[in-house]
Amino acid sequence: MLEAGIKGQVDFIADEAGSAKLMGSGALDVLATPMMIAMLEKAAWESVQPYLEEGCGTVGTLMNVTHDAATPLGMKVTCVSELLEVEGKKLIFKVEAFDEKGHIGGGMHERFIVNNEKFQSKTNGKRTP
Repeated sequence: MLEAGIKGQVDFIADEAGSAKLMGSGALDVLATPMMIAMLEKAAWESVQPYLEEGCGTVGTLMNVTHDAATPLGMKVTCVSELLEVEGKKLIFKVEAFDEKGHIGGGMHERFIVNNEKFQSKTNGKRTP
């Protein structure tokens, strides 16, 4: 059952592919903010996926986070999520990121439960005139 308290975690190594320089979010060889955000989202969606009806998923609609400390390439990063509220189809998460030296960022994240096929079909329909 989908309820507050569900937690998620994603661990990864900050690498060149996720660097600010390569992702275009800066000129340095450090963990890019967009990569941190993507991994925070991954922790959230993966945590609730097993509790959803078959054919359903979630889509991110709001990310309000800070990136407070830089992480050098080669360092392990852990992104965690906790489902705080379920408001119908709206899910509200607390998200935090840590590297081997401590807290590097976090904030709040919202996702909505969708029917995957219906959502994809509607989105694909934007291509037709």
